[in-house]
Amino acid sequence: MDNKEQINFWYVIAAVLGVLFLQSLYTQYTRIEPIPYSRFQHFLEQGQVAEISITDQHIYGTLKTQHADGFSEFVTTRVEPEFAEELEKYNVEYTGVVKSTWIRDLLSWLLPMAIFIGIWLFIIRRMSGGMSEGMMSIGKSRAKVFVEKETKVSFADVAGVDEAKEELIEVVNFLKAPADYGRLGGRAPKGILLVGPPGTGKTLLARAVAGEARVPFFSISGSEFVEMFVGVGAARVRDLFEQARQMAPAIIFIDELDALGRARGAYGLGGGHDEKEQTLNQLLAELDGFDPTSGIVLLAATNRPEILDPALLRAGRFDRQVLVDRPDKLGRKQILTVHMKKVKLNTDVQIEQIAALTPGFTGADLANLINEAALLATRRNATSVAMDDFNNAIERIVAGLEKRNRLLNPDERRVVAYHELGHAMVALALPGTDEVHKVSIIPRGIGALGYTIQRPTEDRFLMTRIELQNKMSVLMGGRAAEQIVFKEISTGAADDLARATDIARAMVLRYGMSDVLGHVAYEREQSVFLQPNVPMTQTRNYSEETANKVDDAVQTLVDKALERSIKILEANRATLDETAEELLKTETLNQPEIGKLKNAITLEKTIFH
Repeated sequence: MDNKEQINFWYVIAAVLGVLFLQSLYTQYTRIEPIPYSRFQHFLEQGQVAEISITDQHIYGTLKTQHADGFSEFVTTRVEPEFAEELEKYNVEYTGVVKSTWIRDLLSWLLPMAIFIGIWLFIIRRMSGGMSEGMMSIGKSRAKVFVEKETKVSFADVAGVDEAKEELIEVVNFLKAPADYGRLGGRAPKGILLVGPPGTGKTLLARAVAGEARVPFFSISGSEFVEMFVGVGAARVRDLFEQARQMAPAIIFIDELDALGRARGAYGLGGGHDEKEQTLNQLLAELDGFDPTSGIVLLAATNRPEILDPALLRAGRFDRQVLVDRPDKLGRKQILTVHMKKVKLNTDVQIEQIAALTPGFTGADLANLINEAALLATRRNATSVAMDDFNNAIERIVAGLEKRNRLLNPDERRVVAYHELGHAMVALALPGTDEVHKVSIIPRGIGALGYTIQRPTEDRFLMTRIELQNKMSVLMGGRAAEQIVFKEISTGAADDLARATDIARAMVLRYGMSDVLGHVAYEREQSVFLQPNVPMTQTRNYSEETANKVDDAVQTLVDKALERSIKILEANRATLDETAEELLKTETLNQPEIGKLKNAITLEKTIFH
């Protein structure tokens, strides 16, 4: 007899005993004869009652001899003695009746309990996201399941990440034909981690894989596994993989994996989060447990790979890491082409020029750029989106919104005009600097009283020492113009000074570009992301004497940059004054005016020595 049959047998025994118990209670209750109270009074008068038991509502009694009707025990309902005496006078047969209150008593217990449970379930449902199945579904996976017809995304919708697409085509081929894929003994990777900055299209790539393979796509965020109840995250991981096995071949996509897979022990001694670690342990177990030939592929995305647990990234779990980086110029052109299909464009729009003006933009940034340009064209009641709309949209994204209602007094406007022209003229004079796109003294954003937009004409990945020094000179051009014209300096160069100092410090400490300190890296390049168990500020690994040399070298670089800017502007003082007056009138210098300014700048060879 197996365990299941034993359980059924004991159920039968318990049911039989229960029936026998209820039958004995019923027999005992029916054996006692209920009689009217008046008859009880008659038994008392005749002396037939042997003993009685009195409660607040009933009287239980025993007769001295068995009655002719065959009973010796009886029960009756009490009646008030005064009222009983009145009824005796008229020879009326009477009995007490107790009003049934079992419904009221039951409701007095059940109703408050039901209200309490209802409020509790309502609060739990609101806190857990309104799960329709209530508490029974709290351990269920919240993954959104998209069948192949609902994904509606293919590789044709993804542009600018050709290398990442090539890596993922292998996954698509495996999902389409898992049996044929391993004919040479190889296996598909269990997990693929998409790594890259925010907005580069990691989620779109994962959905495109599902759309190309035409398989169910389970999409969930890493934060949705962690709940206020202990053990819920691990249960949701188990349920997610179980659902995927039932619908295999399928793709499981976990977005923001760092919310779930943060390195264990990263919280310090005694500060670990058991619930997160249990959830991560369950995910590791599931990755070890499922068969890669079953047709399940796990995709995940994160922009913070350095904080993930090493056990999650080892071979056999996330076998492959695919970098989804910011697109280059060609990639930006491809992305713009995809998004511009939905926009009505004017004939003057040049995709090549827009791609050149947007270095560092991600796919999401470019989509936002096209949307902003379309909104600007709609605002001016245009029939199509023109190139000027894209230029204005780029300025709006890079520099912020125009603040024409922020009125400056004439002296401040004059200082801002010379300051911005200082940047522009130094940039136009020095070789190898980014092209000046626009100069304006219209306030933008939060604190910018004016701005000079420089956009590189090509993507750059390396910079020489001369190029860094030129970049510092451009940053110091605003301070140099103020110093030359007004013989005074203002607070407007605060951001320029900070950026120039950062460049100089990086040249000295990280790039080994100081003649005094030599080719030594005194500081590592700091990551933009948080790292577990590593303080944000790096410890200084050099002596106090070296620190003094570093400060002197940084100050020397910044001073030389300012000196070069002053020489350039002094050599072109007449052009500076003339252009400043024009800028104060028009408030903006565009490409034609900037071209004239560039031709008007004359430089002596001694300036750069």
